[in-house]
Amino acid sequence: MKCPFCQHTDTKVIDSRLGKEGNIIRRRRECISCLRRFTTFERVEDTLPLVIKKDGRREMFDRQKIIAGIQRACEKRPVSIETIEKIVDGLEQHFQEGAEKEIDSSRIGEAVMQALHGIDQVAYVRFASVYRQFKDLNEFMIELKDLLQQK
Repeated sequence: MKCPFCQHTDTKVIDSRLGKEGNIIRRRRECISCLRRFTTFERVEDTLPLVIKKDGRREMFDRQKIIAGIQRACEKRPVSIETIEKIVDGLEQHFQEGAEKEIDSSRIGEAVMQALHGIDQVAYVRFASVYRQFKDLNEFMIELKDLLQQK
């Protein structure tokens, strides 16, 4: 493992712990060269389906990309990173169990919106406005009216 501070490639593991869910290993490491410590996380590489983008391109399912999108929607909202990670964990599990080799990006977006709807309605509207690419205020107002009617 390369040291993030001095880029030396020789490090040693000081401590290993199992994550809360049991699917991640947290390791404390120490660089042999600069003696600084850092943390790494290991997870099993899952076989997730390819994502079919709107323009037809195919790319790997990217957990970090989904987390980043949800974090932008939840910015300055009372939604913890643990909650965001649980949303993405649920998505990964759902799409792994589906056994499909490819999924449309729209299914991922709709699943994220559904999860956010139950967690934080402001984050839901933010995500929906970007995901559905509202072109004017009327489209935005229609979404808000639907949200208010569901309350």
